[in-house]
Amino acid sequence: MYRILTLMSATVIALGSLSGAALAQTVPANITAAVADTARPAEQHADDAVRLPAETIAFAKIESGDVVAELRPGGGYYTRILSKVVGANGKIYAVDSAERLKDTPDRMDKMKKLAEEAAYSNVKVATPPFAALDEIGEPLDAVWTSDNYHDMINGQTPEEMAAFNKSIFRALKPGGIYFILDHAAKEGTGLNDTKTLHRIDIAAVKEQVTAAGFTLEAEGDALIRASDDRTAKSAFETSQFMLRFRKPE
Repeated sequence: MYRILTLMSATVIALGSLSGAALAQTVPANITAAVADTARPAEQHADDAVRLPAETIAFAKIESGDVVAELRPGGGYYTRILSKVVGANGKIYAVDSAERLKDTPDRMDKMKKLAEEAAYSNVKVATPPFAALDEIGEPLDAVWTSDNYHDMINGQTPEEMAAFNKSIFRALKPGGIYFILDHAAKEGTGLNDTKTLHRIDIAAVKEQVTAAGFTLEAEGDALIRASDDRTAKSAFETSQFMLRFRKPE
């Protein structure tokens, strides 16, 4: 259960945490407005109460004017919101790898159509090689991936994942943010559940990303559900963790 309070130019959302502990999250007004945007499809608005996009984006520290790469954007749930958060002076790159598109060339069709809409003119589609995100062509303020990191591991060798994370490090500006939201597996399970339950152990993500040079700046538990024993296949209603990494200045 949560309630929204207005405090000066920002919105303070006080949540009875889904893990049982109280959580207070300050959400800037531009994020609140982006989530409320009527250009978003009704079915995506309907998911907001479970997915908590305002709190999630505020935690990720995405700001007006940022240039952001969103990895594997799917149906554009976050793409639309992020587009409005960064505004006319920012840019969202909807990214999928060139390798994956060889087998599924229509995977980014929805994003191509979205980028053609006047309401989302700051959205651009990019398809660099998996381990060459720095080929996008301009330095990034943030790289965002939601509920995808565990899938990227599937089919990649440890060496390929290391190269992927290092390419993100290169693509970011000094001080840039690498934000990962993913489905939480039981502690100590490592990568065991990435294919079966579509979950990943948070410790495994931390290990891989910090090995690429990033510093773990913060962990968010707004989407952790105490009732989830993490043995069932993941869904938006099950536990998800948030990690905010930063490239050193």
